[in-house]
Amino acid sequence: MFEEIRGNKLRSWLIMSFFIFILIGLTILILSAISAIYGLGPGEFAFVIVIVCLVVVVYSLIGYYSGDNMILTMSGARPVTKKEYPYLVNAVEGLVVAAGLKTVPKIYVINDSALNAFATGRDPEHSSITVTTGLLEKMNRQELEGVIAHEMSHIQNYDIRMMMLSAVLVGAIVLISDFMLRSFLWGNKSDREDRGSGIIIIIAILSAILAPIFAQLIKLAVSRGREYLADANGAALTRYPPGLAGALEKIKNDPDPLVDNANRATAHLFISNPFRKTTANFASLFSTHPPIEERIKRLRAM
Repeated sequence: MFEEIRGNKLRSWLIMSFFIFILIGLTILILSAISAIYGLGPGEFAFVIVIVCLVVVVYSLIGYYSGDNMILTMSGARPVTKKEYPYLVNAVEGLVVAAGLKTVPKIYVINDSALNAFATGRDPEHSSITVTTGLLEKMNRQELEGVIAHEMSHIQNYDIRMMMLSAVLVGAIVLISDFMLRSFLWGNKSDREDRGSGIIIIIAILSAILAPIFAQLIKLAVSRGREYLADANGAALTRYPPGLAGALEKIKNDPDPLVDNANRATAHLFISNPFRKTTANFASLFSTHPPIEERIKRLRAM
């Protein structure tokens, strides 16, 4: 367990460094095209590069310290009180003790009929657990405890830091790509030279292609093995593997698995893929989650 925690801390910083490098590289590529179009001098271009690099670093630091709040806001999550959801709060508090954590995570709900949940934060002292109202309505006591224990394991193992950083930095890359496409589609064509227009087209296409690829790569970097580990640790925390197995069975059979406010940058945070199911074998190769049937099988075998 401690080996996994140490490994996750190291991978968190490696991922952050790698994606800062990618962000700076894509930004320099964009600025190079703008420089070619509008004829910026070497001094002007160097000044802009320095400013942009500083902005990327500051954005990354803000993402590290405030990324969980960004994710919760994007997801439409709202905090809950013990009076509103007493059993949910009691379950979280009890599993904090079982996991040996010192701080109770903040608890949020998303008003959505889909059955799903996720945890986020930069460390166990600054963590939160979010569940959908659909999950609260459909799960029995043991199943809900199994889901909470799974998310508590992500917190205990520092998975939340790695997954939160991935979501924030992937989101930045997608924004850069979107900016390039919009600047090409809506920019003032009369101000461009033919050579510049060609550069813009190439970069816009490359950005559009690279952004989803990078998004998939970072989701795969958050290994599927982390979900298996969280399942096993969650079962150990509750001492009742059938609880989580039953919850995953209901999630698998959910007729409407789409979480309305989920997006590609945050999909890997959830206990199960928040988008509509796909049966394509090629798509499954790039899934951020292991097959849910295999997860259920492993839990039932415990």
